[in-house]
Amino acid sequence: MRRFLAILSFALLAGSTPSLAQQPAKADTPPTFQPEPFWPKPLPENWILGQVAGIAVDKQDHIWIIHRPATLLDDEKGALKNPPEYKCCKPAPAVMEFDTDGNLLRHWGGPSDGYTWPKNEHGIHVDSQGNVWLGGNEDGDQILKFTPDGKFLMQVGNNDASTGSNSPTRLGRPAHMMTDPDITELYVADGYKHHRAIVFDAKTGAYKRHWGAYGNTPSDDKLAPYTPTAEPSKQFSNPVHCVRLSNDGLVYVCDRANDRIQVFKRDGTFVKEFRIEPATLSNGSVWDLVLSEDPQQKFIFIADGANGQIISIVRETGEMLTQWGRHGRQPGQFKWVHNIAIDSKGNLYTAEVGFGRRVQKFKRIN
Repeated sequence: MRRFLAILSFALLAGSTPSLAQQPAKADTPPTFQPEPFWPKPLPENWILGQVAGIAVDKQDHIWIIHRPATLLDDEKGALKNPPEYKCCKPAPAVMEFDTDGNLLRHWGGPSDGYTWPKNEHGIHVDSQGNVWLGGNEDGDQILKFTPDGKFLMQVGNNDASTGSNSPTRLGRPAHMMTDPDITELYVADGYKHHRAIVFDAKTGAYKRHWGAYGNTPSDDKLAPYTPTAEPSKQFSNPVHCVRLSNDGLVYVCDRANDRIQVFKRDGTFVKEFRIEPATLSNGSVWDLVLSEDPQQKFIFIADGANGQIISIVRETGEMLTQWGRHGRQPGQFKWVHNIAIDSKGNLYTAEVGFGRRVQKFKRIN
């Protein structure tokens, strides 16, 4: 009885359909979730998170986050004063690894000799060998690759004199990245300044190819503001906010402010697009997405930061199935849900920027 009431109360709180939470899942029904409000466990050493700008799951189902230590609020810095003014707080290390129970396993990150740390942390990916890829979305930020222990391995992209969305060397404030399963190629959502997806050799960092919306050559011409009733833009907006690969060889790109997902073959050939909450203005509806953990990856789960919700759609058709969550600060609610990750059991993890500044776990319940 207590379990039923907990599930029902979350359905009402977060805006999902109670009948979905109460009934066994059908083959065409996406899974439902409930928040785990005490995940992760309290951080040690008086640490506190700033804006959490990336979240990823590795092959061991460990959860990795990257946050922005420089974004602590003024009233969170008392412990840093000399002498300390009050107990709170210290910024946590930028990169942190947790297990599925929320225990902190490893932490590192920040400026050091040998590489240029991002000015504004944005995006994290852990490849099949456990290497950690990081990005940043300020001018000059590129992609960095580290071992799981934080040893620097490689930079992808050069902060050189080249400019524009057709530069083969310089990234334009990249938002997100993902390697293919064999780690032969690195796909980058590039991003906050450029208007493209770009692919590099994951071993050497050498440029391979890039494309814009509909597989066209990207342009940096000024774009008209998004309007729901207008013809869909022939260019990606800023930011191009995520890139994800499916098991069957497709590339999914989040065109955030244009409220759409565009789907490509890995060579950049356009396949189709899905419009998501197309009435959304401002900073858009498609902030990040993950594909479900079943072999066919039947569903896509979308982090909709502007509307403060998670959306489930059918991967094949784009049909919207469920929406849950709302703006708020309680478990199961969101303030700028920025990224989403999924583990092998289908549990979801979310990261929030702005004044959200937290991660949440949502346990799959059917």
